[in-house]
Amino acid sequence: MRLVVGLGNPGDKYARTRHNVGFILVDELAVTWGLTWECAAKLSAASARCTEHAVLLLKPQTFMNDSGKAVAKAVAVFGIQPADLLVVHDDVDLAPLRFKVSRNVSSAGHRGVQSIITALGTQDFTRLRVGVGRPKLWHSADKYVLQDLPADQLALLKKQGIEQLLSSLGV
Repeated sequence: MRLVVGLGNPGDKYARTRHNVGFILVDELAVTWGLTWECAAKLSAASARCTEHAVLLLKPQTFMNDSGKAVAKAVAVFGIQPADLLVVHDDVDLAPLRFKVSRNVSSAGHRGVQSIITALGTQDFTRLRVGVGRPKLWHSADKYVLQDLPADQLALLKKQGIEQLLSSLGV
């Protein structure tokens, strides 16, 4: 069983923000595979299971910076090894709509990823980093990532991102 975790913040307020690209892409994967989300209260997450591809999708409902709590619970409950984990998240160091797969690397300052590393006690998992670009010099990165994606970028993210995500899963 593989575990795909989309990072983001719960709630309509954040649904279309740069910080929620992980949620957006696992939502698209769920639609592609015809899955529905279920509230997994004991995991503090929404989950969807695709038995055909032996993949569990997860959207932590703990807010970005505490994502590790939900991920650690899911790993324990389902007996998933960190090596079978794919975390999808935003990256301000990549140009918008650029994707990069990395494995066994530091959080590079991403607090959601650091939360997972801390909770699991390892950084040996795969990440699909989704570029959202850097804010202009006078904007803070924290405020920038909480702004909505422009509509054209959102549409391209869904199209290109699902291809990258499926490729990262080897499906």
